[in-house]
This record gives sequence, structure tokens and C-alpha cells, in this order.
Amino acid sequence: MAAALLSAPTLKSPFLGRRLSIRGHSSRSKPDCFGYISPKCAVDTPYEGSILKFPRAHVWDPYKRLGVSTDASEEEVWSARNFLLDQYANHERSFESIEAAFERLLMTSFKNRKKMKINLKSRLKKKVEESPPWVKNLVSFVEIPPPVIILRRLFLFGFMACWSVLNSAEAGPAFQVALSLGACIYFLNDKNKSLPRAAIIGFGALVAGWLCGSVTVPLIPSFLLQPTWTLELLTSLVVYVFLFLACSFLK
Repeated sequence: MAAALLSAPTLKSPFLGRRLSIRGHSSRSKPDCFGYISPKCAVDTPYEGSILKFPRAHVWDPYKRLGVSTDASEEEVWSARNFLLDQYANHERSFESIEAAFERLLMTSFKNRKKMKINLKSRLKKKVEESPPWVKNLVSFVEIPPPVIILRRLFLFGFMACWSVLNSAEAGPAFQVALSLGACIYFLNDKNKSLPRAAIIGFGALVAGWLCGSVTVPLIPSFLLQPTWTLELLTSLVVYVFLFLACSFLK
């Protein structure tokens, strides 16, 4: 018995479930100097071996890198960027390459919009210069104030209009129209530093608004109006619009 065991020594491993030979077969495994056989593991493979890499990471053209045409819309660019980021999110260099191409396209789009605005202003200015003299004189009386000033004056005249509508059952809008005219003249005088000029423009806006309201209000169908809304009230609403435009955009 002892001689048989020494001639072909074998043992069973409870961990591997197979018979391990002490002598083994050299063709299957290569033990190290201590007689230990290192098992193969997935960790021995390169880390990025199972991670998708962006194949166009080194493409210089941002359109080709994202896979969109040069005339693609912003929605198409955003869609391509989101799709690629979802697909290559686990690879850092691919992620950075996609983001860099997307940022370049954003900057290009911003510059193109800025150029379009500048070109639009230059075209309008050129058309005004080529227009007849009466058009030039008319445009010279118009200016666009800051948005804050426009909103403040819009709120003021809107408040006057609401006040007139709410008070329509008790009295007419004469008091509110007088206040609005005074505010219009004050704003124009503060802008032009000329009270006579401001008064002329203010009264001109009042007359123009009243005439326009007197013509257009009767054309409104009666079923759209409240019983307490008189012709005088509706005409005053048109006057508020003219006074607002005069004190906001006229010099």
C-alpha cells in the first residue's frame, strides 16, 4: 500500500472538486519556483478592455466628431451629444472629447448669432440712410430707452387703464386721462429739457389717441363689451396707449 502511494501520489482538493497531481503535467500549467500555480483571473486583463472607447476622439472637426452635419440644428447637436455621453460615459477621455466638441459648436453658434445681430443693425442703418429725407426726419424723433424705463411707464399707464375700467360705473375717465397727460409731459420734459416741446408732443398724443379711439371703438362688436363700458371709456384706453408710446419712444 505504501509503495503504491509513493509511486503515484495524488490527493483530492475539496475546493476545486478535482484530483490534483503533485507531479502534474507541465504542458497544462507552469508552476513558479515554489511549486505554486497562479490561477487566471479577469483582473489580469487590461482595465479598459471591456469599456467602450469613442472611436472619433481624435477627429479635429467637431461636426464629424459628434456625427452631425454642418447645417444641423441645435436640437440635433444636443441629441447627438447626449447620446454619445450615455454610450461612452465610463471612459473619461471619450467623455472629455465629446464635451470639447460640443463646446466648440456652442461657441461657433454664439459667434454666428452675434454676427447676425450686428449685420441686422447695419442693414437697418443702411436702409435708413438710403431712405427719403422725410423718413430720416421721422426716425430721428424716435429712440429706444432701457427696458427698465419701458416697464415702469407701462406699469403706470396700465394702472391708469385698470383704474378707469374699475371706476367706469361711477364716473368717467377724465381725471385718469388728465393724470396720464401730466405724467407724459413730465417724462418728455425730463428727457428733452424743454417744457414747450414736451407739452406739444403730449397734447398731440392725446388728440391722436382720442381721434383713433373714436374711429376704431365703434367697430368693435357690442357683444364683446360690458354694459358699463362706454365709448368715452374705451376711447380713453386708446389714449393711454398713445401717451405711453409718446413719452417712451419719442424725443
